[in-house]
Amino acid sequence: MPNIAVVDMAGKSVGEIALSDAVFGIVPNAVVMHMAVVNYLANQRQGTQSTLTRTEVSGGGKKPWRQKGTGHARQGSTRAPQWRHGGIVHAPKPRDYSYSLNKKVKKLALKSALSDKVATGDMIVLDELKLDTYKTKTVADCLKAIGAGKKTLVVLEDNNAYAVKSIANIAGAKSAQVNTINTYDVINADTLVVVKNAVAKLEEVYA
Repeated sequence: MPNIAVVDMAGKSVGEIALSDAVFGIVPNAVVMHMAVVNYLANQRQGTQSTLTRTEVSGGGKKPWRQKGTGHARQGSTRAPQWRHGGIVHAPKPRDYSYSLNKKVKKLALKSALSDKVATGDMIVLDELKLDTYKTKTVADCLKAIGAGKKTLVVLEDNNAYAVKSIANIAGAKSAQVNTINTYDVINADTLVVVKNAVAKLEEVYA
């Protein structure tokens, strides 16, 4: 059972917490994590790209020149793909790129990502993120004090509006809740900052 130090908003150690092996101590599965990341990115795609095929481009109804005797290659339309202003071959059209992964696979991927952060020392447990108003400077100073990296994911226990909006104002920082955390955000972050109460919640949900 891995142990990790708990720090306050000033970066001072205020104790230690034992993490669950079932969530934070497994051997990371790189294949499953890759599957989860590809799935997440595919599901983010809008799929709204659209270009015109030769049947959709305006004009081109008249044959450019007669079939034989000109010395040119035969042409039937000025909207064929080889012509300037012609249509696009195999033109991309709006489509849905999203697909679903097995729940057990997604769960294993997230636990692998969390365990990897613990193993590499890139996870910090914060005693509490106490805010009574929207205060970006307070959160920025806190992240600096605890030694968070350029890209930081802060995992909160619940939807704390003050914390969420304050974190959103900081370049490179992002917040997530226990029920919205995903493998891509965990892997993409240089530092994973988890509020102490959120650690217990993660263990309760994913153990």
